[in-house]
Amino acid sequence: MSFVNDIYELYRDQLCDDEDDVITIVLNLLEDQSRENMVQLIQNMGDEEVNQMMGIYLVEMLKMKMVQDGKISPYKPAPVIPTRIH
Repeated sequence: MSFVNDIYELYRDQLCDDEDDVITIVLNLLEDQSRENMVQLIQNMGDEEVNQMMGIYLVEMLKMKMVQDGKISPYKPAPVIPTRIH
């Protein structure tokens, strides 16, 4: 998590409530990395962090495949949270 923490500290003032900011920063960071550097980052991760990374990757890739097959909508609406009246 230290790499994520370092990135967050470096860009925390540029991150707002817009997910596109995060995507832009990540894509720019990845563009500058070599495969060897990426492998080194992964090797420095703990088992739980590697599992989280792979889990997120697999979920997102499967969702993309489901969108391609028309099984799910590419834009999932935000869940409606019912208000409780007491």
